[in-house]
Amino acid sequence: MTAARPRRTGYPGYNTTKTRAPQTAEEARRLARVALCAWGLDDAAETAALVLSELVANAVRHAHGPAVRIIVDRPADDRVYVAVIDRAPQRLPEMRTPAPDDVNGRGLVLVDELADRWGYDLMGSGTRPWGKRVWAEMEVSG
Repeated sequence: MTAARPRRTGYPGYNTTKTRAPQTAEEARRLARVALCAWGLDDAAETAALVLSELVANAVRHAHGPAVRIIVDRPADDRVYVAVIDRAPQRLPEMRTPAPDDVNGRGLVLVDELADRWGYDLMGSGTRPWGKRVWAEMEVSG
């Protein structure tokens, strides 16, 4: 189930928990497209969908646990934020330079190119985090 977070001002944020499986990337792309179109940002929908699907693909490939949390938010008129939360705090994202023949390893290169900034935050407190949030922000014009 996808939840919308109402706010007193601004735009609603969207989040959903999905099975950590390859088909989840398609569901994440759909959520990004729907959210951005609801915000009147049709021109940025495909970019946000691609960035989010790359973050989901990384979580599916490298994380642990049965599920991931997917977030699509608009923290300001000119910003879109997408994120994936998983339960693998020890498996941090690492951008690599793939060789021309490599089949994998281009996801974060793509995210880095399309997003204005990206990163990760450990979830939980103290020295034993329970998970991580990998996120990207994109500048948009509405």
